Order: sequence, then structure tokens, then C-alpha cells
Amino acid sequence: MKSLKKQRRIQIIALAAVGLTVSTVLIGYAMRDGINFFRAPSQIVAEPPAANEVFRIGGLVVEGSLIRGQGEAIRFEVTDGGASVPVVFSGMLPDLFAENQGMVGTGRYIDGVFEASEILAKHDETYMPKEVVDALKAQGVYQEPNG
Repeated sequence: MKSLKKQRRIQIIALAAVGLTVSTVLIGYAMRDGINFFRAPSQIVAEPPAANEVFRIGGLVVEGSLIRGQGEAIRFEVTDGGASVPVVFSGMLPDLFAENQGMVGTGRYIDGVFEASEILAKHDETYMPKEVVDALKAQGVYQEPNG
């Protein structure tokens, strides 16, 4: 009778371990597209991602690069001081979006152009995403905000 209880206990533990493993694999599989890693323009130029990979780019909008096309099409370049990446976006830009200001965009890098599906801009005069600040500091072009 005792060996039957012991065998049953081992079966339950093994089943729980299998269930935990399966759930961990399913969570990882579900999150593979949900995790968007930030990349600086220098990283994108050095190692271009696959065309189907969705990721985030961040940096400063290059002064004089903002071009508003027909309709809602907008083109500009993003830099981290080391390299620049052309960006195309169709939609409404945030109110605080401006040249020579920090931005983060989500999208795909296709044929040398980042096709953004979403653009985020700074929240106030001093805000810039931490990843952008770190990338700009690494390039030696970050300037502390005044104030």
C-alpha cells in the first residue's frame, strides 16, 4: 500500500514538472513578438535586422531632415551621432515631435529604411528615454538638458 502512494506521488510530481515546462515554453513562444528591443542607428547600420523583425529605434531627429510628403507620409532621419537611419512614417506625429529632439519608433527595417508603425516623442523639455540617453552617451554626443 505504501509503494502505491509513493508511486502516485512521483507521478504527480512528474506531471507537475511537465506542465510547468510546457507552460514556460508556451509563454516564451507567445512573447517572442511582444518583446521589442531598442536599437540605436549605429547598431542597425552595423548589423541590419531581418525585414520581418519588429523592433524599436531611438535617437535624435536629424536637423533639416523632416520632410512632409503628400497626405500623411513623413520622412526624416534618426541619428545617435555615429550613424543615421532614414525613417518613413504614415500617420499623425506626436505634438512634441521636432527636429533635434529625442524619439523612439517601432517598426521594421526594410531595404535600408526604417518603416515606423508608431512614433513616440519626448514628454517634456527634459525627457528622453533612458536607452536613447545611453546610446547618445556611448557615441559622445549627449548634452545634459538645461534646467
